[in-house]
Amino acid sequence: MASAPTRPIDLYPTRGAEEVLIGRKDPVVWSAPGTPGPFWARELEDYERDGFVTVEELVTPDEVAGLRAELDRLVADPAVREDERAIVEPHSREIRSVFEVHRMSEVFARLAADPRVAGRARQILGSEVYVHQSRVNVKPGFGASGFYWHSDFETWHAEDGLPQMRTVSVSIALTANHTTNGSLMIMPGSHRTFLSCAGETPKDNYKRSLRMQDAGTPSNEALTTFADACGIRQCTGAPGSATWFDCNALHGSGDNITPYPRSNVFFVFNSVENRPEAPFAAPVRRPSFIASRDFAPVVSPAG
Repeated sequence: MASAPTRPIDLYPTRGAEEVLIGRKDPVVWSAPGTPGPFWARELEDYERDGFVTVEELVTPDEVAGLRAELDRLVADPAVREDERAIVEPHSREIRSVFEVHRMSEVFARLAADPRVAGRARQILGSEVYVHQSRVNVKPGFGASGFYWHSDFETWHAEDGLPQMRTVSVSIALTANHTTNGSLMIMPGSHRTFLSCAGETPKDNYKRSLRMQDAGTPSNEALTTFADACGIRQCTGAPGSATWFDCNALHGSGDNITPYPRSNVFFVFNSVENRPEAPFAAPVRRPSFIASRDFAPVVSPAG
């Protein structure tokens, strides 16, 4: 009689009775020093130290114009608004996020596979990669709500079953990201310590957390400790700039009460060697449009 597969050791237990600090057990940059790729060695050193790095012009202004047009098309499409992959603002009912955009749009699919994008993910993760999650975040002016402080890995580990910190996100600006219109904030160096959050995961937690996160959020005391130790950096940039950040970096963004919208496209790349298991701290997996079940490596065009 065949034995049941062995469940991997939980390196980062979370959602227990109390918050716990756990030292990171995984590399930050998984590739060997000198591995060729789009990143300069200095950029990878910054990423390893801080948990994030910004590339000033990842895509050109002409390319941004095409991406903006595609974003506008998606947001204006009534069928997209009715799709479960579209998340709307609790009060204004405007679209906040659209998930799985690399499957909904050929334009965003090509961007995800572009060597400037996927090549950097491979360089950080030291392997072939697949898209664990993709989305566009739309922060229109005059009241779009922010995203509270959190570690993505805490959620992906607890609710999606990712066993190791071998995942990286990139946020590509489609509009100018100012200090005033709800741009990304990161605590540099926070990626080196895992904050195990307190509290159980409610059933179908994703339906609430995509609008307003609750489970898996740090306490005010823990956030103060991290902020005092690490500081807070705000990631701003022109359209076409991009910020790469580690899956365990504590980050968030404020509301946008300015007249100026902030829209970004996000791709989350996971190593093909870090496939999800059963959730470590949730009753069921989240839907595949949030946590992909397709582990086929991203194939970048030749040339």
